[in-house]
Amino acid sequence: MITDILTWILGGLTIGSALMVVLSNHPIRSVLFLVITFFFISGHYILLNAQFLAIVNIIVYAGAIMVLFLFVLMLLNLSAEGLPKSSRYLTLGSVIIGGLFFIVLIAALKDSLHFEALNPGSNSVGLVQNLGKTLFSKYIVPFEVSSILFISAMVGAVMLAKREKHIVE
Repeated sequence: MITDILTWILGGLTIGSALMVVLSNHPIRSVLFLVITFFFISGHYILLNAQFLAIVNIIVYAGAIMVLFLFVLMLLNLSAEGLPKSSRYLTLGSVIIGGLFFIVLIAALKDSLHFEALNPGSNSVGLVQNLGKTLFSKYIVPFEVSSILFISAMVGAVMLAKREKHIVE
C-alpha cells in the first residue's frame, strides 16, 4: 500500500521534472531539472529493489554525465541570437520523422521488449549477477543499440567542441 503511494508520487514528480527539462528556456536550468529527474528515477529503482541500478544511475548519470553536459553548455556559450529560426514546416517534419523512427525502433525491438512482473518477495531480484545474466542474454539488442547511441553522442560532442569559430574582424 505505501509502496503504491510512493510509486505514484515519484511517478508524478518524475514526469513533472522531465517536462520541465523540455519546457525550460534556459539550457542550464534544463540540465538541473534533468539531474532531478535522474534522482527520481533512482527512487523508482529503489522501490523495485534494484539498489545497484539506483546507485549507478546517481553516480554515472546524475554525476558524471550531467557535469559533462554543463561543461559543454558553458563551453559552447549558447545564446538566443545564435540559434537558427525554425518554421512550422520544420517542426512538423521533425515530429513526423521522430514518430516514424520510434515506430521503426519498436518494430525492430518487439521481440526483446517483453515485460514480466517481478516477484517482490524474492531476494534475488536486485542482485547484480541476475542483472548481468538478463542484460547480456535477453536484452542484448537494446543494450547494443544504447551503446551505439552513446558512441554517436560522444562523436557529436567532439565534433561540436572541435568546430571552427568564425572570427569577425
